[in-house]
Amino acid sequence: MNQDYLKDIQDIKMIMSERTRFLSLSGMSGILSGTYALIGAYIAFRMVRSADSVAYRDLQSGFLSPIIIKLIILAGIILILSLVTAYYFTLRKAKVRNENIWSPAAFKALKSFGVPLVTGGIFILLLIWRGEILLISPSTLIFYGIALYSASTYTHRDVATLGILEIVLGLLSMPFPGTGLYFWVIGFGVLHIIYGAIMHFKYDRQ
Repeated sequence: MNQDYLKDIQDIKMIMSERTRFLSLSGMSGILSGTYALIGAYIAFRMVRSADSVAYRDLQSGFLSPIIIKLIILAGIILILSLVTAYYFTLRKAKVRNENIWSPAAFKALKSFGVPLVTGGIFILLLIWRGEILLISPSTLIFYGIALYSASTYTHRDVATLGILEIVLGLLSMPFPGTGLYFWVIGFGVLHIIYGAIMHFKYDRQ
């Protein structure tokens, strides 16, 4: 009887969790997003090496040179690819789980993620407008980490760990101006692949 009672409690807790949290995030999308970031970093390194000006000096001086503009555009393309990939795999996993991708829990997770992310995007645009180029890399990592940590309330708790790591990485990059690309590789590349692999084997294969 006691075992049946405990099992009933666990079942109720699981049902309540699924209703209040969006659990269809895909680990594969994290792996692919990290792969996009590594490919983008390789392209960026090639662009920097063949540029007419020295990107590091442009960054230190806050000069929005052609190579800096190209790097910003490349980062935007990687972001769009990652978002589209995340949406596709999340939609596919939601169908398998018979979960509504636009459930109240999904809306809450999206809102918690979107508000810090949009705020960070506007903040970064203001940095570009003011010529504070050196702060772009740390800001992207910090605001992205805050967005992940905020969204973790309504999805897998593992997302909070990734968010904290991104925030710490962004703060660590502050004393090293001009090296943002290396921190991006770690934050958006390596950490995403590790996180995605953990999520895939922990949740997707159930």
